[in-house]
Amino acid sequence: MNVSSVQKLCIHLISSAFQRCRLSKDLCRLSVVLKSSLTTPVILVSISDTGIGSCLEEFQDLKYNREGIGNEKWDGLLSVKTTSTSDNEIYNYHLNLRENVSSRRLTRLPSNPKNGAKFSGTEVYLSISDTIDALLTEINRFFQKMLILKIPSVAAELVIERGDASGVQRENVFLTNECIPLHFSASNVERLKSGVEEYVLRHGNSLNNKCDSCFCYREQLKIGSGVACSMESHGSSGLMMEAVIIISELSESPCFRSCSNKTEVLHFKDFSPCSVSQASLNALTSIDWRSYGLTLGSVVDQVDHALIGWESLPPHIRIHMVLHHYHKQYPTSCYQGKYKNQPDRHLIKKAVKLALDDLKEKHTGLLLSAHAVKVSVYLF
Repeated sequence: MNVSSVQKLCIHLISSAFQRCRLSKDLCRLSVVLKSSLTTPVILVSISDTGIGSCLEEFQDLKYNREGIGNEKWDGLLSVKTTSTSDNEIYNYHLNLRENVSSRRLTRLPSNPKNGAKFSGTEVYLSISDTIDALLTEINRFFQKMLILKIPSVAAELVIERGDASGVQRENVFLTNECIPLHFSASNVERLKSGVEEYVLRHGNSLNNKCDSCFCYREQLKIGSGVACSMESHGSSGLMMEAVIIISELSESPCFRSCSNKTEVLHFKDFSPCSVSQASLNALTSIDWRSYGLTLGSVVDQVDHALIGWESLPPHIRIHMVLHHYHKQYPTSCYQGKYKNQPDRHLIKKAVKLALDDLKEKHTGLLLSAHAVKVSVYLF
């Protein structure tokens, strides 16, 4: 990964912490703390988790972009503490991303004994010269997106600590709050469906607010899902591609009118938000939308999501879509650098079409082509 901004670095480190928690068989805590003081412009960022211990290969793909991050903002240093349940010590490291020679990047520091205690976890921290607000928006948005996946057994928090003459003021910006808890054994696609429902129920697809005048009941939402799989082959673990589509149909309200009728397509890769791939854009434009009674206007890459414009879509209709691909083989290590394969256009297209077909099957008269509508009018 190319570290082009402090915000992207923090998001990458938080995403890695989520993966370590996901791989653990125990309940885990993930905490991000932003500490500031009136006496210094430096912010201390702490990212800690109680998942499996970190494997140092996680950091080998990090590349420091000197043009993107000026020397005055970050010195390129990461401090890492990590331990696994089977370890007898807590290992401490300094990582210098400005060092071009990879063998010189890592400095091992003296370890701390665990005195027989059995636990695992990792803490990564760095110091930057910036404002908390510059980091807060993007980190909070990342946490809100992660709620859509509903990763089980992970309690997450985002905390701001501001030091002043009166002491330390602590503010909880984000705390995991699952509206409808799912059984631990629920499948990934069932979790995704539930997470997308809760996302849509928020006002205008906002990640932060819920508006009861827009959506009062889940029953007002029509939801379909599709799962497509690629075959395992030499050098490939095989891919799972999940698509969830929700259609909301409501009478007009002031806030509902203010929401765009374009479809925001959120993308996830290996249980983390990701940018839009060219394969995804190609898949969305190659679907025969007219066979589902829809006329495609445009598909635009918005970096962290795609935006679909429709022609002649009724003003009271909203369509919502989320795509997630991950490897079928459950990794045994938090480092997944060997898994580089991406879903092709056909796999993405298949999952989306399965979700559309699921909607048609569940809701009679929904997503009918123009020809099917004419036939039904003629018959009835």
